[in-house]
Amino acid sequence: MNVVRKFIDIGANLTDPMYGGKYHGSQKHVSDLEAVLERAWQNGLSKIIITGGSFSESKEALELSRKSENLYSTVGCHPTRCNEFIESGEPENYLQSLSKLIEENKDKVVAVGECGLDYDRLQFCSKDVQKTYFEEQLKLVGKFKLPLFLHCRNAAPDLIEILEKHKDNLCGGVVHSFDGTKEEADKFLGMEYYIGLNGCSLKTEDNLKVVGTLPLEKILIETDSPWCEVRPTHAGFKYVKTFFPAVKKEKWQADKLVKARNEPCQIIQVLEIIAGVRNEDPNVICEQIFQNTDKLFFTKVK
Repeated sequence: MNVVRKFIDIGANLTDPMYGGKYHGSQKHVSDLEAVLERAWQNGLSKIIITGGSFSESKEALELSRKSENLYSTVGCHPTRCNEFIESGEPENYLQSLSKLIEENKDKVVAVGECGLDYDRLQFCSKDVQKTYFEEQLKLVGKFKLPLFLHCRNAAPDLIEILEKHKDNLCGGVVHSFDGTKEEADKFLGMEYYIGLNGCSLKTEDNLKVVGTLPLEKILIETDSPWCEVRPTHAGFKYVKTFFPAVKKEKWQADKLVKARNEPCQIIQVLEIIAGVRNEDPNVICEQIFQNTDKLFFTKVK
């Protein structure tokens, strides 16, 4: 008996220009987002959450989500873009604009984010600005009772401190694209957060060891497409069983993937690596992760 696997991609950057055929400002092929989505639905995706990383991007993500009953969105400001609060001239108005987006799209918004801290790219935004406007965005959680879609790069101690400080007003969430240590994972798990895994979470043998220790009922999966693809150089690649035909962007074909551009359909590779690392049945893992995701994001929008 064949088991039908169902996936929910908790983080896909479908508003990225690459899906419009544009790479580093240069048009290489026609927009193919419809083909990308069709491949997703044909390969077991039942829902995709489009990541919002700024006010304008969140607005665009919501507009896109209106085109399918299977698309949803987050609303928030990525830590590396938090200067937008200041550059707007009225930081409080920027926050209110995010709030209004959520208020007017409650049927589509499933999380506040992508927000958090990123200390690997301080050239884009200082620590102090990141922390200030991460805490400001937590007000949206208290207002709308939504989970958090969290970004954390080399900043776990500060992120944990802020989450602990505001824990009475928060509703849980997921630390997406997790690539931290077991100790960091344990702290997030102890605070009842889920751990989101994608290709960037499975690069090294140390990453894989961490994945092997995570409780299955707290794992979510994602692609973070068009980024974070599983590459042949990654430690987890040896567990991948499913591959898709791909061509260079200059030789684009509608029925093939673009090399080095990740897509939601490739979420199956993340599942295969997790199953391989844990030596567990991928069908059992897939079903549990689906239930985890449904519980966190969709119990309120059914």
